[in-house]
Amino acid sequence: MIKAGIIGSTGYAGAELARLLLGHPEAEIVWYGSRSYVGQEYSSIYRNMFRMVDAQCLDDNMEELAKEADVIFTATPQGLCASLVNDGILSETKIVDLSADFRIKDVAVYEKWYGLEHKSPQYIPEAVYGLCEINREDVKKARLVANPGCYTTCSILTLYPLVKEGLVDVSSIIIDAKSGTSGAGRGAKVPNLFCEVNESMKAYGVASHRHTPEIEEQLGYACGQPVLLNFTPHLVPMNRGILATTYANLKTHVTWEEVKAAYDKYYENEFFVRVLPEGVYPETRWVEGSNFVDIGFKIDERTGRIIAIGALDNLVKGAAGQAVQNMNLLFGLKENMGLTQVPMFP
Repeated sequence: MIKAGIIGSTGYAGAELARLLLGHPEAEIVWYGSRSYVGQEYSSIYRNMFRMVDAQCLDDNMEELAKEADVIFTATPQGLCASLVNDGILSETKIVDLSADFRIKDVAVYEKWYGLEHKSPQYIPEAVYGLCEINREDVKKARLVANPGCYTTCSILTLYPLVKEGLVDVSSIIIDAKSGTSGAGRGAKVPNLFCEVNESMKAYGVASHRHTPEIEEQLGYACGQPVLLNFTPHLVPMNRGILATTYANLKTHVTWEEVKAAYDKYYENEFFVRVLPEGVYPETRWVEGSNFVDIGFKIDERTGRIIAIGALDNLVKGAAGQAVQNMNLLFGLKENMGLTQVPMFP
């Protein structure tokens, strides 16, 4: 059994990690870490865990945890993992970091967009960007995995075949994305109160959202040139889900079948990426509670653009599920182990 520890187990992504790992046939949770609830019963915080988890919340002592766990998941705010990790810890365990601390290879870009001084930039070069469908072989050999963000996972997977195959002008990419409120975390913030978000929808982080450089960097690797794009996220009054509608100018006239062949080249054998039939477009309700990403696209002959749409559950494929997928690769398990749940509906 893989011994897993979660630092940040009482946030939404951490709780989702606990839910998934409790159902994983080859993993056991040995540490429920939380700065806010040390000493409290985990099931008193998340009552869905009553009689499922008989453990108290521990602290975020990563050095002590590294002696007990084969893998540590850090579902924490930006900056914490970078401030805790060291050579001794990485010599004893593997880390899957759900924050952005090791996703961006240029430390200056990270510090600019996140407004933080990076505490351990020496580990950035070796950290593997854990988008399994693209970096699977590198993940298998890693000791530090940077788990991608929710908006980024949805946006990159939706656009990757188009960019990789040179079908679109990368300077023309626009991403219009929507997220459920769990994407903002569990912390008490006035903008996330029920009366602030219910019966409303708003754009935020306009031309300044932190996931922008992450998307640009990864798509840049795909096409072999710098990518500059517009990314605008929106908050919608639902619990879970990401829907990313992306637009780009086509470089040449292509048919739906030709574009589908490009998607099939990369995703036909991917368990978690479902490319939908012609005329069918993703909806967040059909991926809720699952690790699936649904993708659909439409060629707009009138404008010469392609509209590609992706949907996922921001807490599963956008966070905890992807982290478990990375864990499976790290330990040589079947990649979809513990992640084959059918999406929930209604």
